[in-house]
Amino acid sequence: MRERRYGEWVVVRVDEESRVGEVVLDRPGAMNALSTELAARLTEACGDLAADREARVAVLTSTHERAFCVGADLKERNGLSDAAFRRHRTVLRGAFAAVLDLPMPAIAAVGGYALGGGYELALSCDLIVGDPSSVVGLPEVSVGVIPGGGGTQLLPRRVGAARAAELIFTARRVHAAEARELGLLDLLAEGGQSAGEAALDLAARIAAHSPVGLRAAKRALRTGFGLDLRAGLEVEDAAWRTVAFSADRAEGVAAFNEKRRPEWPGE
Repeated sequence: MRERRYGEWVVVRVDEESRVGEVVLDRPGAMNALSTELAARLTEACGDLAADREARVAVLTSTHERAFCVGADLKERNGLSDAAFRRHRTVLRGAFAAVLDLPMPAIAAVGGYALGGGYELALSCDLIVGDPSSVVGLPEVSVGVIPGGGGTQLLPRRVGAARAAELIFTARRVHAAEARELGLLDLLAEGGQSAGEAALDLAARIAAHSPVGLRAAKRALRTGFGLDLRAGLEVEDAAWRTVAFSADRAEGVAAFNEKRRPEWPGE
């Protein structure tokens, strides 16, 4: 296990056996509230993980038992001048973009509260895993702003425009069972597992497959969504061409015919 700390509050761990990379929020005293410093370090950590060829899947998680991330650090914001607030906004946008732009499949492990910008971090991942403690929501209008980390765009793509409008306009918090039913969570951990444990299990299953194939599939899914069908199929074909003549594809076919587990070159 390789581990690197980014500032005081962000850790990246890469398990060289499972090929899963974890980005861990570790600001327990503030329930991982998104300060300028935390956002900057998260951006840096995700950039490094994106470039790490050993990591096939990313898991965004937390060390706090009761919170994934409670959103913006309102105590910090209360003391910011308008100019400082604009600079803070730029740093936060960079953090959300860094998560959204991870090239490998990304899973958010949402145990406890994921509110406002915290839930937007989860929405920036491909899959969201919760557990019975999960509470999610976008309450920004209750403090005079709007979701600004992608929530107004990512949530409708997940649950539909009308449902997203209801959730954003009411600013309500949604508990685990309803969140799973509405599609705000993709998987709910069972049997006493935490969201983090279930997310790592899922990540390990995904990471067993071709890293070239996984990245190309994510690129096709992300790029093609929202396009008309014909344009989307062109996106898919371009992604297919990147894998069809790759070393991973040759190894996958050979392993299938030889009835063995593939040893992916990742090229």
